[in-house]
Amino acid sequence: MGFIGLGGEHTSARVHRVADVDLCVLPSPYTGVNERTFLAIKPDGVQRHLVGEIIKRFERKGFKLVAMKLMQVWQGLDVVKTARMMIGETNPADSKPGTIRGDFCIDVGKNVVHGSDSVESAQREIGLWFRKDEMTCWEDSTDHWIYE
Repeated sequence: MGFIGLGGEHTSARVHRVADVDLCVLPSPYTGVNERTFLAIKPDGVQRHLVGEIIKRFERKGFKLVAMKLMQVWQGLDVVKTARMMIGETNPADSKPGTIRGDFCIDVGKNVVHGSDSVESAQREIGLWFRKDEMTCWEDSTDHWIYE
């Protein structure tokens, strides 16, 4: 039985077979570097062609994309808190330049992106949009450059 992911066998996770799909079970899901958050690019963000820019910012920050439809699940240390800072305030007028909403939004009703506000919300939101077999577990070769 193999592991879902890139770069061969993973030693830090267990895998269970469910309906002929390998699922990665993290040692302590949703904590530490395994913390996950839910992100949805809203229709106004899609219409304004910001999907790639938003994904690029999270990748450059060093977070690992583990599931995506038009919603994404990002994984990494303190990802919920950091994602909220990267996104900016709900009201774009209160968002700092350099945040997604500070750079791309004017109106609170068109604030481009949703991000979980807590680990508990993230778990609930991820469960609403993604089945376990839609989540990938992979080892990023750059992790040792990001985490001590």
